[in-house]
Amino acid sequence: MERIRHWLRNVVGLDRAIIFTVLARGWASLAGIVTVILIARFLSPAEQGYYYTFGSLVALQIVFELGFSFVILQMASHERAHLSISPDYEISGDPIANARLASVFQKSVYWYAVAAILMAVTLLFGGFEFFAVHQHSSHAVDWHLPWAMVAVASSLTFQLDPVLSFLEGCGFVANVARLRFAQAITGSLLAWIALFSHHGLFAPAMMILGNAFASCLWLFGKRRLLLGLFRYRTSQHRVQWRREVWPFQWRIAISWLSGYFIFQLFNPVLFAYRGPVEAGRMGMSLSLANALQAIAISWLNTKSAPFGTMIAKKNYDELDRSFFRALKQSIAVFLAGAIVICCLTVYLTEAHIHFAQRILTPPVLSILLLSTAINVAVFGQALYLRAHKQEKLLLNSVVGAILVAASTYFLGRTYGAAGMVIGNFVIALAFGLPSALFVFTKYRRAWHAD
Repeated sequence: MERIRHWLRNVVGLDRAIIFTVLARGWASLAGIVTVILIARFLSPAEQGYYYTFGSLVALQIVFELGFSFVILQMASHERAHLSISPDYEISGDPIANARLASVFQKSVYWYAVAAILMAVTLLFGGFEFFAVHQHSSHAVDWHLPWAMVAVASSLTFQLDPVLSFLEGCGFVANVARLRFAQAITGSLLAWIALFSHHGLFAPAMMILGNAFASCLWLFGKRRLLLGLFRYRTSQHRVQWRREVWPFQWRIAISWLSGYFIFQLFNPVLFAYRGPVEAGRMGMSLSLANALQAIAISWLNTKSAPFGTMIAKKNYDELDRSFFRALKQSIAVFLAGAIVICCLTVYLTEAHIHFAQRILTPPVLSILLLSTAINVAVFGQALYLRAHKQEKLLLNSVVGAILVAASTYFLGRTYGAAGMVIGNFVIALAFGLPSALFVFTKYRRAWHAD
């Protein structure tokens, strides 16, 4: 038994945080398969297009989030390196670090409260305008109330996510991972109830509300820690956001905005120019690729806060060993899952099973999965660099966003989903991966030269 535990921890790279994260994302993937089947069973092809386009429009929250949650995690992890938090949530250690940690939390609460209101108004009215302009008379769908609920529910969870990022930075990585597992179960069950009851377009809102409910219950148990930090008098030791953080955050913000055009533009463009049916096929295929990617990057995501602590203590050798091991494991997991998905898709197509008509053809889906594999590698390098509180992939992100947006728009209008996918793969292979590798190698050597 001890030998098995050693193999799981040191070879496979499983620890408590990863186990719960993989469970959450494993559940999300299995639940995603169930959801996909229920969508194919209870939603029309046109409704499927609305379902996935809802998700792409909600992703516009990046505009208001501005990469703040990642910055919060990194700032908290650097200050947490000089503090101890007892089981009853008492903080001890360097009083300056304590004040700075409290100021990070207070700033995040104030910012997200304002941003959530702006986000709700923008999503609500922007979504109504988009769907009203691009609705097709041949595909009549009652989307108004479902979209309103999605916009409001997203604004609620938007305010809770930074608190979870902050607690991850404080060392509660495994605890938050366990919460994510509970969120995944609660959200999926509520979404299935909506689908089974023939209210399928309400499923996205129900899933989001399930996540919010689980978060509120869990955070209530941490109220002593959070309220103590919120009321803490930071005085002159507060983090000087404009001087210390903004030079890093604005780069993160632009990178994350660029990510929207790289990862979320497919469905809205297809919906507008090729109709909801083709947008639905792309959306379902993307959901499979993203679910697999979410599982694979668990090996990296759960190391984000520990990476920040290692950097604060200048344990660069340990940092590199941990990072490269996690990166190899993450890519291996993704490739194994991609092979399984491709084989299943070929079988469904060859067997003439009706479900195969709801996703992309096997060749196009395979290219989409290859592009996603490249994204996993680039994500790992970006996470490593950002753990140093530096954003060095800004230019790469902006150029990549321009190339992918142009490719998505022009190839999508003319050639549909296949044109989009092939264009995205060529850009990722010829520009995305090589440019990220160059920047990663350059700054890793420079920062750790000593």
